Amino acid sequence: MFLHKFGKTRAPEFPKNLTWLNGQAQTLKALRGKVILIDFWTYSCVNCLRTAPYLKKWHDRYSQIGLSIIGVHTPEFAFEKEQKNVETAIKKLGISYPV
Repeated sequence: MFLHKFGKTRAPEFPKNLTWLNGQAQTLKALRGKVILIDFWTYSCVNCLRTAPYLKKWHDRYSQIGLSIIGVHTPEFAFEKEQKNVETAIKKLGISYPV
C-alpha cells in the first residue's frame, strides 16, 4: 500500500482520558511535524518483546533529531489490564518513551 500517493494521512487524536506512563500526556497535534512511531504492544506478546530492543535503540538514537515513539499498551488478557503489571514490565524492559 502506498499511502503517500494520496497525500497526507492523519491518525486520530489520542483520547483525553488515557492514563499515560513514562511521562506526560501526548497529543498528535503537539507532535505535528515530527516523525511519530506508534507501537501497539502488550508485555506478554512474544513478537512485541522481540521488537522492544529495536524500538529502544531507535528511541535512544533518533529522539534527539525528531523521532517520537509512543507505546500503546493493548492488553488481551485480564492480567495484562492491571496497570501495576504494565508499569513493572516497562521498568523490566527498560522502556523510556511514553506509554
